[in-house]
Amino acid sequence: MTQKLKVGIVGGTGMVGQRFIELLDQHPWFQVTAIAASAGSAGKTYEESVQSRWKLSTPMPEAVKNMVILDASKVEEVATQVDFIFCAVDMKKNEIQALEEAYAKTGTPVVSNNSAHRWTPDIPMVIPEINAGHLEVIAAQRKRLGTSTGFIAVKPNCSIQSYVPALHALLDFKPTNVVASTYQAISGAGKNFTDWPEMLDNVIPYIGGEEEKSEQEPLRIWGSLVNNEIVKASAPLITTQCIRVPVLDGHLATVFVSFENKPSKDEILERWLQFKGRPQELGLPSAPKQFITYFEEENRPQTRLDRDIERGMGVSAGRLREDSLFDYKFVGLSHNTLRGAAGGAVLIAELLKAEGYIQAK
Repeated sequence: MTQKLKVGIVGGTGMVGQRFIELLDQHPWFQVTAIAASAGSAGKTYEESVQSRWKLSTPMPEAVKNMVILDASKVEEVATQVDFIFCAVDMKKNEIQALEEAYAKTGTPVVSNNSAHRWTPDIPMVIPEINAGHLEVIAAQRKRLGTSTGFIAVKPNCSIQSYVPALHALLDFKPTNVVASTYQAISGAGKNFTDWPEMLDNVIPYIGGEEEKSEQEPLRIWGSLVNNEIVKASAPLITTQCIRVPVLDGHLATVFVSFENKPSKDEILERWLQFKGRPQELGLPSAPKQFITYFEEENRPQTRLDRDIERGMGVSAGRLREDSLFDYKFVGLSHNTLRGAAGGAVLIAELLKAEGYIQAK
C-alpha cells in the first residue's frame, strides 16, 4: 500500500482510545489524522488533554502530542478529515447509536468498540477469525442508512474472546452446554491500580451487565445471515459468572463443555493447533500467526505470563481434561485491551480494508 488510509479516533482520550493511539503508531496501512473527544477536551492538544491521564506503560507517540482534539459531536468536521473512524466513547447507549449512525451517514465507515449496536440486526459484530462472513450484511445496512460507503461494524465484548475461539474450533462436534467463569482485569473497566486502589488484595464477584453479554453474544457470533439480518444461533446453552480480579490486563476463563458428539482430547488439541481464519489467510498486519496456543504445563496459561502472546492478539488455552459432570474442562486466556478491545477493532478494520469495504474517500 503506497498511501495510508486516514483514521479518526472518536473517544481518543480514554483508555481504549489511548490503546488505539498506541497500536496505530507506525501502522503499515493506517495513519491517525483526527482525534475527537468531548467538547471539554476539544481545542486542546492531545498531550495537554491526556498527559496526566496516560494509562499505558509505553510512552505517548510523538505523532499525536500536538494534534488538536476535535469535538466528537461535530460529525461533518471530523468526517471530512478521515477515511474511516474507530469509535470508543463513554456515553449513553442511545447517544452512541445516534452518533455512530450520524458518522456512517456521512459516508464514513465506523469500527466501534462500543456495545450500543451489538444487537442491531443489520450491523455485524465480528471476531475476524470466526465470522468474517457476517460482513455481507453491510450491504443491507448501507441501504437502510442511505449511504453507499458508510456503515457500522462492531467488536464483541472483551470477556468472550477468552473462550469463544476455543469453542468455535470445536463446533463440528456440536457443543450443547457450556459453563464459563471469567476472571477479568481491571483495565476492562478503564482503570488501573492508581485510580482503583480498592481492587488491591480484593476480588469483586460482580461486573454489571457482563454475564448477559457473555452468555448471549457468542450466539450472535455463531448466528446466520437471514433476510438481511443476523439471527443468533440457538445452541449451545451458555451460563457464566464474571468476576473482577486484581490484575491489570488479561481476562482468564474456566470452561466446562459437553458435546453431542464427544471428541477425543487429541482431536480437540489438533483442532486448536490447526485453526485459522480469514485474517491468517489474508496475512493481515495485526493477525496472530497462531490464533490458539495450547500450553501443556499444568499451571498455564497464566495471566501475567501469557496475555501478551502473539503481541496480545493470540488467545491461549490449557488444562484440557475430561470432567465428571461435563465432557471436558479447560482454561482460556486473552488480552482484554488488545485482542478484546482496540487490537480486535484494528484487526476488523484491516479485514474490512482487505475485503474492499473501507477505501480512501
